[in-house]
Amino acid sequence: MDKKNVYVLIHSPLVGPLTWKLVAQELRQRRLDVIVPALEDSPTSPEPYWKQHAKSVSQALSQIPKETALTLVAHSGAGPLLPAIRAELANPVNAYVFVDAGIPGDGATRLDLMKSEDSDWATQFQEHLENGGRFPNWSSEDLREIIPDENIRNQLVAEINPRALDFFTEPIPAFEGWPDSPCIYILFSEPYKGTARQARESGWQTYDLESGHFHMLVDPEAVTDLLIESVSNLPR
Repeated sequence: MDKKNVYVLIHSPLVGPLTWKLVAQELRQRRLDVIVPALEDSPTSPEPYWKQHAKSVSQALSQIPKETALTLVAHSGAGPLLPAIRAELANPVNAYVFVDAGIPGDGATRLDLMKSEDSDWATQFQEHLENGGRFPNWSSEDLREIIPDENIRNQLVAEINPRALDFFTEPIPAFEGWPDSPCIYILFSEPYKGTARQARESGWQTYDLESGHFHMLVDPEAVTDLLIESVSNLPR
């Protein structure tokens, strides 16, 4: 395994590891090291979801030598987890890469982050959850436009993990001094333009690949190319 870098591709807790399957295959074909941990949690656990997810990543990386550096790549709802994941790891981190993902705020809930991006929509969303609703509840037809391949789309839908209010209202910590490594933002879709703007204003390298939210399942080669390019463009 390359001591210089292992790509750790982290899926949103709302879906599953299929999200990164095709990009992982691309990276391996290019002789690059990659791991796609599965975020696991139990509703009966006394630990918050974010802690269970951070531990899932740590356990998946337990066999990697501690001197091996990692590039943590988060999609969508995995973005706010990156500081918590980092706190569980002994390895150095080359970079944090946010792919159409939320940006952490110390102690912010997922609902807080949504309200900062689109207050009106988030208020309606909160009401939906408070009335017993869960999210996401996408069907294959709902995702047809952004994931044209029916087989891939159905596999993604099979991994959907609808969440209730408690998931969206738990505070997620970010340790003092985060980010402790360079950050990159890769924008895919319209809903994350405000978040990408925030990243740019924070001095992060930002890239725009106008597409759909799950573009890594549509054009994994292009996403892999941009991922490698963005990391290689970081100052050494």
